[in-house]
Amino acid sequence: MNKDKSFAARLKQHAADIGFHACGIAPADAAPQAGERLRAWLEAGRHGDMIWMSAREGERASPAGLWPAVRSVIALGMSYAPAADPLALAGEPTRGRISVYAQGGDYHDVVKRALKALARWIVAEAGGDVKVFVDTAPVMEKPLAQAAGIGWQGKHSNLVSRTDGSWLFLGVIYTTLDLAADAPGRDACGSCDACQRACPTDAFPAPYQLDARRCVSYLTIEHAGPIPHDLRAGIGNRVYGCDDCLAVCPWNKFAASAAANRAFLPRAELAAPALGDLLALDDAGFRAVFAGSPIKRIGRDRMVRNAAIAAGNSGDARLVVALRPLLGDTSAVVREAADWALAQLFAATAPGDRGDA
Repeated sequence: MNKDKSFAARLKQHAADIGFHACGIAPADAAPQAGERLRAWLEAGRHGDMIWMSAREGERASPAGLWPAVRSVIALGMSYAPAADPLALAGEPTRGRISVYAQGGDYHDVVKRALKALARWIVAEAGGDVKVFVDTAPVMEKPLAQAAGIGWQGKHSNLVSRTDGSWLFLGVIYTTLDLAADAPGRDACGSCDACQRACPTDAFPAPYQLDARRCVSYLTIEHAGPIPHDLRAGIGNRVYGCDDCLAVCPWNKFAASAAANRAFLPRAELAAPALGDLLALDDAGFRAVFAGSPIKRIGRDRMVRNAAIAAGNSGDARLVVALRPLLGDTSAVVREAADWALAQLFAATAPGDRGDA
């Protein structure tokens, strides 16, 4: 297939028909600086415990590093724009805050299903070979999406779209076809630094740079051990991920929640879970509550650890009753978090208010 603009237009229309809100095309070598930035990030140790980032650096650094036959990259975005304010629970310390993207169905399943459908259409219409990716492969979706023109990497390092704000799940199709490319996305952050100021743990050493080791999303999802004590207060009542730097982006005013895929609508039990309920979860209960959710991959122990830290930050002595049984938990990381949380609550409340009199 030559660089046929009419085919590219039909491809984008079909992508829209099956649920993608953004679609762009780039040559496979369109983001050479991405590999250089990745290497510098890894050398600075800012990936923390995410050893898979360094283990497959060569494959991740460029599309050809993963698949030498690739000629074009198709970047796609599916909206999960929230109807409610993602920061609304900040003032409800006994409720756990779960990142918007994880309150509904698992995006891995939804986006990959649509990617496969689009890939089949491409092969049927134009031939060539294709590979589809959503989040779990060594693919740098954000710089490729910028190269394909569907947005730009903002100062928080996430993709920002002029039409969908910060609320896009990204997927990528590699193909051996030589497709007509789009102009790359242009940075439109300007002088705005709202995302930098919103971060509760100061995870941005500079604009466009993220130190994952300080990021609440990394700490509550990827990090398996005890969370550093100096970062715990900043976690607040967040028990899975963090939306703060995304939610304050002014470009979100153009994102329409009505456009979001219905699969990502929040489930009632995940929109504002009570910390007491999360602290009481055993393995079976965790699996039952988070079935079909991306949250299921962190396992029960990390979720209860996160809930214990949120409880310690809550200042609410009523949570002492739920925390005490966790001092004998089979998980060392849960026991440590519960012990810390109880110490925080005891320090913040009078003896008669904490149920130990």
